[in-house]
Amino acid sequence: MPRIEQHASFGGSQEVWKHASRSTGTEMRLGVYLPPAALAGERCPVLYWLSGLTCNEQNFITKAGAQQHAAQHGLILVAPDTSPRGEGVADDPAYDLGQGAGFYLNATQAPWAAHYRMEDYVVDELPALIEQHFPATDRRSIFGHSMGGHGALSLALRHPGRYRSVSAFAPIVAPSQVPWGQKAFTAYLGDDRSAWAAHDTVALIAHAQERLPLLVDQGDADDFLAKELRPELLEAACAQASHPLTLRRQPGYDHSYYFMASFMGEHVAHHAAALQNSTPGKS
Repeated sequence: MPRIEQHASFGGSQEVWKHASRSTGTEMRLGVYLPPAALAGERCPVLYWLSGLTCNEQNFITKAGAQQHAAQHGLILVAPDTSPRGEGVADDPAYDLGQGAGFYLNATQAPWAAHYRMEDYVVDELPALIEQHFPATDRRSIFGHSMGGHGALSLALRHPGRYRSVSAFAPIVAPSQVPWGQKAFTAYLGDDRSAWAAHDTVALIAHAQERLPLLVDQGDADDFLAKELRPELLEAACAQASHPLTLRRQPGYDHSYYFMASFMGEHVAHHAAALQNSTPGKS
């Protein structure tokens, strides 16, 4: 697994690695931040970040300002790419389908099913890789933005016990009910809406096996708020199911990394509390 970038950052090391993925059948790249504690030989918990549409492993590591907070709390940060890429990998001219838009699920429809297996990659292959090659414990948390917020919330709900905590910035909470999700789900999963529901946070809340508290920040100046994000649907679903949710509507903030960087320290601290707690899901 070659390392292709390394930069000193807040006493730790921001790195980019590549490897051949058995899940996607492609080369995948990922950002890995090792805090000072990890460089000193201490085994550290891991916080996984899932990025949004059009992003790769670079967006988070260069714009979110998360390294300083991970260094403070002794967390390894892992930021994978958002989809398989490369020659022979199915794609679409639109920004919201295909390469850069994997939606963190396992596609079942041609031509996507051959490589678009991002759920297997994020939930199973990536942690095994990180815990083998880096000084990482098996304590994991997950968060993300927009499409990645959908991924973080839905994967945490679909895999109870896998993550100690979950949070999201401006997530697509009900992909079955909004254009971004409907387009992607039709392509990747077909027309069966019961298959869509299995990857839809609002639908999953009603049958969640684990009451993992959800932390969600949403800017009220987000251009995608009313059409694509619709946090009120998550709020209603959590109220109906008595699922713990902290939904913070942030005045004046948009969909950009300026928004995420503003509250990144609070999210990392939220996850650090859960990762350092002896009881999973409690912070």
